[in-house]
Amino acid sequence: MENSELSKFYTSIQQEIKSSQISDQEGGIQEEIFTQISIDLLADAGETENARVAFDAKSLGTKNQHKINAYAEPDNYETIDLFITIFKGGDDISRVSKDEIDTAAKRIANFFRKAKYKDYVNEIEESSPIFDFAHTLSSSIELKENLIRINGIILTDGIYPGEIPENLNIAGYPLNYRVIDINYLYNITEKSHIPIQINFKDEGYNLPCIISPSINDDYQSYLAIIPGEALAKIYELYGSRLLEQNVRSFLLFNGKINKGIRNTIIKEPHMFLAFNNGLAATAEEVIIENKNGSGYFINWVKDLQIVNGGQTTASIYHTWKKDQKDISGISVQMKLSVIKNKKNFSGIVSQISRYANTQNKVSESDLSSNNPFHIELEKLSRSIWAPPQKGSSVQTKWFYERARGQYKNARIKEGFTKSRQKAFDIQNPKNQMITKEDLAKYLNSWQELWDGKKLVIGPHYVVRGNQKNYVQFVNFNSIKKPDNIYFEDLVAKSILFRKAEKIYGIKPNAIGDMRYITVPYTIALLGYKTSYKVDLYRIWKNQSISDNLSSFLFELLKKTEEFIKSNAPGSLYGEWAKKEDCWNNLKEADLEVDFSGIQQEFEDNSKPQQRKRITEDETEKLQVSEDIEKLKAIPFEIWKKIEDWGRTTELLTQQQRDTAYHIALRLKNNKTFSEYERTTGLKIIDIIIDKAPEMLFEIEENTTLSENPKDTIEITKEVIQKIVQWDKKNKKLRDFEFKFMLELAEGRKELTERNKLIVKLNLNKVMAHGFKVL
Repeated sequence: MENSELSKFYTSIQQEIKSSQISDQEGGIQEEIFTQISIDLLADAGETENARVAFDAKSLGTKNQHKINAYAEPDNYETIDLFITIFKGGDDISRVSKDEIDTAAKRIANFFRKAKYKDYVNEIEESSPIFDFAHTLSSSIELKENLIRINGIILTDGIYPGEIPENLNIAGYPLNYRVIDINYLYNITEKSHIPIQINFKDEGYNLPCIISPSINDDYQSYLAIIPGEALAKIYELYGSRLLEQNVRSFLLFNGKINKGIRNTIIKEPHMFLAFNNGLAATAEEVIIENKNGSGYFINWVKDLQIVNGGQTTASIYHTWKKDQKDISGISVQMKLSVIKNKKNFSGIVSQISRYANTQNKVSESDLSSNNPFHIELEKLSRSIWAPPQKGSSVQTKWFYERARGQYKNARIKEGFTKSRQKAFDIQNPKNQMITKEDLAKYLNSWQELWDGKKLVIGPHYVVRGNQKNYVQFVNFNSIKKPDNIYFEDLVAKSILFRKAEKIYGIKPNAIGDMRYITVPYTIALLGYKTSYKVDLYRIWKNQSISDNLSSFLFELLKKTEEFIKSNAPGSLYGEWAKKEDCWNNLKEADLEVDFSGIQQEFEDNSKPQQRKRITEDETEKLQVSEDIEKLKAIPFEIWKKIEDWGRTTELLTQQQRDTAYHIALRLKNNKTFSEYERTTGLKIIDIIIDKAPEMLFEIEENTTLSENPKDTIEITKEVIQKIVQWDKKNKKLRDFEFKFMLELAEGRKELTERNKLIVKLNLNKVMAHGFKVL
């Protein structure tokens, strides 16, 4: 029923659930852990935002039954996501029946129907994680004015190939159902997101277009006219999923109506095309029909993304829906760029987005992840090795993902053989990846910041959600030129924040139901009350916090949560925590916590630390060294094959084939690479990964042994000593790798099973460069 890769993905999910459940610090119910994993994957793919696990169920098995496992309410209140989980948890993937899906759909609908009326919120305990949300549904004027759609999302670890339940209309709001099964989760993990596909022809809409005569390898442009009704309908269905990710993140599109557009629709609809600038959009594919005598028409679009014109789209929708105005006479011009260069798809879309939005208040550099701050931070994260954790000699990196999908792509490019993939996973653990949103959360939680007399950074912004918090970071808390000390402190703050989350726990082994509130407030209070004297460099060096600080955090988390709950007006903890008053009151409160008990965690002013700043040149040298290691990982025999392949297929230029030939010679004769060979070699590897990855799989077969060394060679102290003696002369291992092997050879480290695994990786590496055991 399912392919092997899907089965592996399913098994990894189940293992993650079980390992989380048995953790002393986190604990939890398997269904809730799966829910959290699922909404995290959907958030990474840009398909939901600000989602929170919050279980609520009542009268199951009866006519009035309802259930909800999580919800998401974006900042603009335009869309609400309601999640319900069907968790199987078996050893193998199960099929989900239509009856199970239909029951789940009824339960979501019943929850929304009940919560929309005030009597249900009065039945919920104020301490319940669903209380704030239910109160918002029943009482929020802003939600009532702005809500367009409810997405009823059914999550399951099974497979469901059947029909999706019919959409409903409840209290005037459309409820659209989606089923997110294990196959869908696997696909968004592999592909980052599942593109929207819109069939305008089947929906009865004509989109006449002119095809641009410009010919190039990057994109094809079309000038089209899209009916206002078609635009309003797709906006009702997809909302912010239509908006290119950078626009959505940086401009905080709020879906509010533009009065000028509204007046034109109402008073002069025939002039709309003349008055309005229209849309700029991108797509992955289109189907164009040539109607004889009528010209060209766009029938179908894959991955439509509006990069400019979101407010026009929303204003047309709201005027039609809220004002009940006729939009049948409205037409909108659309410049549609279909990206032909699939390899640089996201980069081209990002550039189009950036230049299409230069008139907005947010600067061009802030609109994209390609601004200098993010690029420099990425360079630092790729070149700085974290100190090994206690009890281990393995050094790792903290991977900064400035653009969505970078980690996954790097793993594919770096891990082109099994041994290299294992090495990548060891050196770049998934749990040490930091996204842009993580960055803003950790830094904005740690230290408040004032702009004159205005408080612009604090935990109350963090609680407001990733988008608002990130924009606040971009505007007030980012710097022009991060260096290694900035990066090390960032990692220390992330370790501190994540440790606080673990200490807080998840149900049923948790302090309470407010982790998303209590943790940032506690971290902020820790910094404020200690005058930011906590020794971040010590946390960086240890890659952890002390037991003493852990115990203190546990008490501070409890006290902070108690204060917020006891001081929130009307018991609306979430709304109260978004306000500056909440933070100001907490700062001034006496929580009866003895901060003197953690003075040993502070920086020692009598012994100031001499932290060396790495220059930009040094960072560049480290990056060059990494690149050269990547080239050397491919044996000269394979480089020769790459040259022949490039000639036969004509997929490599003459210069690239020459470079492959020279790289092979350099490797064979142990010579250094030129700068041109380094940069061109990296481009060649990318082409091979894209066009003929099977050539790189041969690397394992081209080592001295025909099989993987782990299957044929017993890892003993004698073998390790031979590797050490060989590498003293040939110097193929990095300094930390050689040091690790030397300590094992001299008996200063124990040859544990984990250490044997690392030795095998080093053995693969030296054998690729000519080392022989016998």
